[in-house]
Order: sequence, then C-alpha cells, then structure tokens
Amino acid sequence: MQTAQISNIGANAAASVTVDEASDGQRIDNFLTKTLKGVPKSHIYRILRSGEVRVNKGRIDASYKLILGDIVRVPPIRIATHEKEVTNAPATAVLEKTIIFEDDALLVIDKPAGFAVHGGSGISRGVIEQLRMERPKAKFLELAHRLDRETSGVLMLAKKRAALVALHEMIRNNQTDKRYLMLVAGEWTEKKKRVILDLQKYVLPNGERRVNVVTDKSKDKYDESQVSETIFYLKQNYVGFSLLEAQLITGRTHQLRVQLAHLGFPIVGDDKYGDFANNKLLQKKGLKRMFLHSAETKLRHPVSGENLKLIAPLPTELQKFIEKLELK
Repeated sequence: MQTAQISNIGANAAASVTVDEASDGQRIDNFLTKTLKGVPKSHIYRILRSGEVRVNKGRIDASYKLILGDIVRVPPIRIATHEKEVTNAPATAVLEKTIIFEDDALLVIDKPAGFAVHGGSGISRGVIEQLRMERPKAKFLELAHRLDRETSGVLMLAKKRAALVALHEMIRNNQTDKRYLMLVAGEWTEKKKRVILDLQKYVLPNGERRVNVVTDKSKDKYDESQVSETIFYLKQNYVGFSLLEAQLITGRTHQLRVQLAHLGFPIVGDDKYGDFANNKLLQKKGLKRMFLHSAETKLRHPVSGENLKLIAPLPTELQKFIEKLELK
C-alpha cells in the first residue's frame, strides 16, 4: 500500500507530493519507502543525504517528520522492477464479514483463528495484507496491536495516523480494558486471582520465538520490562477443565499462554506451551484449535473520545466444544 500516489516518476522528471492526513506525522524515510515501491532503502537514504529530496524546498534529514500540507520533492528515480499489471478484479472479501465496528478512523474485526495478523515466516498474506487487497483505495490502514495466529477475536486497526498514535499511547498507558476467554486443563478454584510473573523471550534453533518464566532474578537475562500482570476470573468449572476470563494489565508476548502453563493450567489446544498428549485426545473430541479468544475490549475512541465496547462472540466451534463438557 502506498501512502501517496506519484504518477509522474520517471527517468527525467521530479515529482511534487502534498502530504495528506494519512502521512501526517510520518518520518520522511518511511514515507519514501512506502511511496517508492521497488526502490532499495539504501538508495532512499542516499537521495536523502544528497539533498535530492526536499520538503517545502528545503533540505531535511531522514528523521524529519512530515506535517499536513508539506510539499515533498522526489527526484527522478529509475525503478528496476516492473510493476504488476493492475486489474479491476476485486479481491475476495474474506474479512469484510468479520467487521465489528468501523468509522472513518477505526476498523475493528473479529479475527478468525488460524489467520496471522501479518505475513512473514512462510505466511504470504496476513490480516493486514488481506484487508489492503480488499480495500485498494484505502489511504491508510495499520494494525494497532497483534493477536497470536491461533487466537481469535477483537483486533483493532487504524484508518488514520492520528488514530494509530492515540491507540498506541492508550495501550502503553494501560487505558484499554481487554478481556480474553480461555479453557484450561485442570480445575481452577479461585474466583479471582492476580498473577504477576517475570517473562523472558528466547529463540529456538529453528528461529521460532518462545517465552519462559524467569524464576532466578540473578540471571543475566532478567529484564524488569518483561514483568507480566493478569487478573484471572473463574467463569465455570467442568470435570477436568475450567473456563476463565483474563483481564490483561500488561501485554507481553504469549503472556496468557505462558502464565497459565507455568501455574499448571495450560490452555487446551496450545501447541507451544500446552499439554501435547492431552491436545491430541481433545482433537479426537472435536477441538481443532487453541481455546483462546479475545472476547471484549473497552476503550475511548482514539479520535472522538466516545466510550466503545467492542465484543466478539465466542466462536461456534468453541461454544459447541464446551457444551459437550460435564459441569462440575
């Protein structure tokens, strides 16, 4: 997706681009990277250093942040790669039916399980790439946060840069109330339990990211910024299982999955931190995915300030599975 359209880039002509709302506040190097598809970053930084790129007729460096109405001069650039032919055939609207809320600043979907939020690591297309294909005229569309691939539920995207900045600020300052539902192995007894654990990230030999609990604070890798905090509420006990609601206080990588596994109550269907033998048995009983769902998010609208309550109902396959369980 381009942040601006430059129709007259060529071997002999410079282009002038007026910064619109979608690019307001963006660094010039990132603006050029998204605008000049196919141009290596090394070349972009070269034309910035040489002064060939001008903003309001003046020289700027790579850290300059654009302001609404700025006029950017882009020098003549040869693009070695050929652009793909643009067709009028619309992308299949895979995610349009999952929309929970939308206005001119915010888009919220009920992300399906098994759908990564972005491409990479062997995934050619994630939520953000799919939505950009479905909405080719969108000037700005960015993820405000992430969900694990196998986690379903509330996922927020910004349609304006101002909304994205505000959402990031709210998340950093714990001004959102995110609630998750999960089914765990074992019979949880406490109605309410606050869990605070120190986590650390590590990478497996195959490059896969993992997280574990730091039990020895004298370790060199201990990092106070990785403290994780969650409040768990007991929703229902079943024979051998418990349905919990989690209120996130912090938002660390794999936080809920690692905390619960460490406490001896792994999320059923979790292929990274769960009980693998039990997962195989549950697959035969109809559970084909991890039972973790982002059910509700409360926050103030990042632009208007109105109170929002974003709800994603428990997916049918998860609801049907718990209906088969025996109540405690």
